Amino acid sequence: MSLPGTNSTPMIRTVDLQKTYVLGEENIVRALRGVDFQVAQGSYVAIMGPSGSGKSTILNLLGCLDRPSDGQYFLGTEDVSQMDDNQLSEVRGRRIGFIFQSYNLIAQLTVLENIQVPLVYQGVDLRDYEERCVDLAKLVGLGDRLDHRPSQLSGGQQQRVAVARSLVNDPLIILADEPTGNLDSKTGTEVLDLIDRLNGDGKTIILVTHDDKVARRAHRVIHMKDGRIDREVVNRELTPR
Repeated sequence: MSLPGTNSTPMIRTVDLQKTYVLGEENIVRALRGVDFQVAQGSYVAIMGPSGSGKSTILNLLGCLDRPSDGQYFLGTEDVSQMDDNQLSEVRGRRIGFIFQSYNLIAQLTVLENIQVPLVYQGVDLRDYEERCVDLAKLVGLGDRLDHRPSQLSGGQQQRVAVARSLVNDPLIILADEPTGNLDSKTGTEVLDLIDRLNGDGKTIILVTHDDKVARRAHRVIHMKDGRIDREVVNRELTPR
């Protein structure tokens, strides 16, 4: 069996991916300086690197939250780097799930309503998806908290809501940006165990982290430096052969 991320039909492929921010006439930041990598379906990839290395920038590009300045990003066979804003929004809504360090829940909404948010943006009839959303709340251990608001939940419970929300559109890829950064070690481990189970069920995970212990859960670890891939490490104990 090919190593995840190295087969001939990758789910994600980037070619000379570059991102430059022009902040003023004399303030140009080259956040990405030509990144080439690929990720196969079902992989679990961690991206690490110091502040300013480009790891968050690449996650934003993979999540179609931004466009590259140059280079290509293929999601399956589609070159999403050439898409307009409406097309990118469609890709985000139907093919990508997000888990953020700060949870990004809406304070006025209940657990169930927060899980439903991506569906609202898609303009679907929420009644058709209510059972699925309840099932996702149960999956993350919050079946008895459906009517609670974020202020009534612990940090770990809020992150569980974010995990459920990331799954509601049955995405191809889940992107996680420091998902345990605001959690204590015990709660962080519980959230990572949940992410591990999602990967075990076939979800593709790409996770940004500064924590070696978190990265060791992944099949591959990509180390970024100065906007480039500095090195990659394959965890052969976790990677199927």
